[in-house]
Amino acid sequence: MTPKESWASTSRSRQVMLGNRSRDTKPEMAVRRACHALGLRYRVDARPLAGVRRKADLVFPTEHVAVFVDGCYWHGCPDHYVASKSNVDYWAEKIDGNKRRDAETDATLRESGWLPIRIWQHDDPSEAAVRVAAAVRARRPQR
Repeated sequence: MTPKESWASTSRSRQVMLGNRSRDTKPEMAVRRACHALGLRYRVDARPLAGVRRKADLVFPTEHVAVFVDGCYWHGCPDHYVASKSNVDYWAEKIDGNKRRDAETDATLRESGWLPIRIWQHDDPSEAAVRVAAAVRARRPQR
């Protein structure tokens, strides 16, 4: 897609958007490292439910736990979200849509017996990992 055909309002915003990662972000990697250090093993960037087009950052299939590490901007963090000053209507609708999709994903997972865990990018990775570990261990099948 050439910049002339782009959906972005400026070539700069297009470059910023193209540089955004959908996986392996710094906050996600920090949470993954912290979980791994606690002895947890998981799938990365996987669909918890077959047939549902939603991926979680960490998936514990046996325990039915799906972990999402959400960016403060993209998911509308109540503490850190700052609305865009350009293309205001587009971004407001985009962030609201992301929040609705997150709520729908959580509801779908819960209805299927899964536990969705949301972690904000500003959360301490070690504390988040402890929270994930407790949830995973509580849902482990007893042997």
